[in-house]
Amino acid sequence: MLPTELVDLMNKLGVFPCVLGTTDKEGNMHMTFITWVYPKSEKILRFALSSGSKSAKNIQETKRACFMFFSPGRALTCYGDAQMIIERIEEVKFPVSVFEMHIDKVEDNLFPGATITGIIPFAHTGDLEKMAELDSIVLKVMRSA
Repeated sequence: MLPTELVDLMNKLGVFPCVLGTTDKEGNMHMTFITWVYPKSEKILRFALSSGSKSAKNIQETKRACFMFFSPGRALTCYGDAQMIIERIEEVKFPVSVFEMHIDKVEDNLFPGATITGIIPFAHTGDLEKMAELDSIVLKVMRSA
């Protein structure tokens, strides 16, 4: 289960920078940085990806995913079964799909004598108004699905 403090922080921030790991059916690993992730509960994560992305294709093939979350005092890896729950968010101009992962294992990967001082530093660039609008649409759909 995800710690309550992490769930609360993710909900407070809205977009939450993290690392998503997937594998294809041949076992080839793929890692990517995402920010559209929402904890439905301590055991269920929802996240959105570009529909044609390598990560989206891998999840459709293998039904497995893992996340690496960094927050103050924590470095957690979460593993679980994942599936697409929304093929396309219609309000978004490009194909974005929503996935749901049921967490079956959480590992604390912070080694003794070290700490994490915050989340992954992240800032939008370009048209900030359009990015905020896009984030708002995607988060609303993930929360209401």
